[in-house]
Amino acid sequence: MQLQLIRGATLRLCYGGHWLLVDPCLAAKHALPSFAGRSPNPLGDLPCSPDEVLAGIEATLISHWHSDHFDPAAQALLPREMPLLCQPRDVAALRAQGFRRVTPLRGTVTWRGMAITRTAGQHGSGAVLAEMGPVSGFVLRAEGEPTVYWAGDTVWCGAVARVLAEAQPAVVITHSSGAVWGPGTLIVMDAAQTVAVCEAAPQAIVVATHMDSFDHGTVSRQSLRAYASAHGIAPDRLLIPADGERLSF
Repeated sequence: MQLQLIRGATLRLCYGGHWLLVDPCLAAKHALPSFAGRSPNPLGDLPCSPDEVLAGIEATLISHWHSDHFDPAAQALLPREMPLLCQPRDVAALRAQGFRRVTPLRGTVTWRGMAITRTAGQHGSGAVLAEMGPVSGFVLRAEGEPTVYWAGDTVWCGAVARVLAEAQPAVVITHSSGAVWGPGTLIVMDAAQTVAVCEAAPQAIVVATHMDSFDHGTVSRQSLRAYASAHGIAPDRLLIPADGERLSF
């Protein structure tokens, strides 16, 4: 398995011998509106060209329809014949944009020898949760590959704990920016919740992503590393890749 963090939540993933793109946001720096009133988004440029991001990609996973996960640039650039796997509520919108190979993820889908299981998440709490809407994570399994749990846009909650206990993933990918919405409501994991994942899955390597890219984040890579180290999480158990960095498992 190979993983390349592009920026934010966007990943290139080679799994079971096939290249997947996860949650493509391909906008140029400051091309999207602010979320928190501090800066236009994204906060930085892509580490490579959009063509390089898309090179060799065989299918795209889209967790939910927010602009930091599937933005207008990605919507324009993805080939209309690209296989897309998404949550059921987004199928009609994707087909309306001309995408012809859209597969709703209900339970587990088998694609080219790998099993892709949709998982639930909680994108906030209270009134904000309804505004954020449903989101998805994914568990990937394939012969000869580590089981991967990509948690997606979720806070630490019972649904995440259940996946960790039942799937026993070897690799867990979290969104750890501590992004907040509305009255300061946490909508993805912060440093403490990321450490909770590490503690709940002692067999796993945790890869923290979606930091330093959008203006509603409150946790930086540097602050996450400091917090994790102070709570006994070693750097080889919690990986915090830079934009463009490649990891192999």
